[in-house]
Amino acid sequence: MPKTKRSQSNTEKEMGFLDHLEELRWRFIKILIALVVASILAFLISDHVIDILMRPARLIGSQMSIQVLKVQGLLMLKFTVAFLLGIVLSIPVIAYQFWVFIAPGLFQNEKRWGPYLIASVTGFFIIGAVFAYFTLIPFALKFLIGIGVAGVERNISIEYYAKFVLQLIIATGLIFQMPVLSFMLTKIGLITPRFLRKSWRYAVVIIMIVAAIITPPDPVSLLIMTVPLLFLYEVSIWISRLASRSKSDESTEKPELAG
Repeated sequence: MPKTKRSQSNTEKEMGFLDHLEELRWRFIKILIALVVASILAFLISDHVIDILMRPARLIGSQMSIQVLKVQGLLMLKFTVAFLLGIVLSIPVIAYQFWVFIAPGLFQNEKRWGPYLIASVTGFFIIGAVFAYFTLIPFALKFLIGIGVAGVERNISIEYYAKFVLQLIIATGLIFQMPVLSFMLTKIGLITPRFLRKSWRYAVVIIMIVAAIITPPDPVSLLIMTVPLLFLYEVSIWISRLASRSKSDESTEKPELAG
């Protein structure tokens, strides 16, 4: 009877600790290469990206003015945008290299989830980034710029403005990984759907704290961020239930391991 094992076949040697370190080193090297290539490509289109980042500010109109306060300000901004966009563009490669590293230690039935996880990580990040760009950032800017004092002009450095926008986009994209994280933690047995359901009160508190950290201190922005996070938590429970069910099905299908 063929064996379904986490280890390699009898004809292959198990990797030692140093072999795992070497494998991990090469994975990081490939990620670094992907990051460098993506950052170079991002630098070539950085002018267009900066123009996209400026669109929420244009919606404010004459209420605020974006300025360059340093001689090298625009150049440094282009480097920053290129690096951060390079990280974003490298997300599929990072997810793939992470998956390839842990895949040899998984059952054959578990390995089929790899492409779906890679696509999910990328997809949920994009959804979070789009939500931040079209919903969270415009509301945040309107609130913050609306706090004015007579005689004080709202002249904002383009570097600070871009940093503010990019931080919200990246932070929201990472937070939207909640369902993917739920799937992975359920698969390795750290959480269960029942645990998530029982912990919903604590989850609400944590979600509101996270929403308060990444949004401006006003109730509207807090509500705008809290509602989708609560929805994501419900999605995470459903994803955890799906992962738990598939995990139990896979365990019943696996033949007994030889002693």
